[in-house]
Amino acid sequence: MTWRLFADLAEVAGGREHAVSVDGDGTIDDAIAALVAECDGLDDRILDGDSLADDVNLMRNGTPASPADSIEDGDELAMFPPVTGGSRATV
Repeated sequence: MTWRLFADLAEVAGGREHAVSVDGDGTIDDAIAALVAECDGLDDRILDGDSLADDVNLMRNGTPASPADSIEDGDELAMFPPVTGGSRATV
């Protein structure tokens, strides 16, 4: 499966795309563990103890997801920090 990382997560991980393998009936949490094992320093940014930090969002195949969700070979997983922005003024 492929991880797509955005914003500062991509910087910390050393790139926007990372392929990982998870054995058997895995979960997103297993895919996070595989990603952290591949990317030095990412754990400090995305984990709060043993759990995913509150400021990290997950998606599986374009749908919001949680670490306990099941995954299948070929899934596309995405991880990104909160999206912020302002309103656009119209004149």
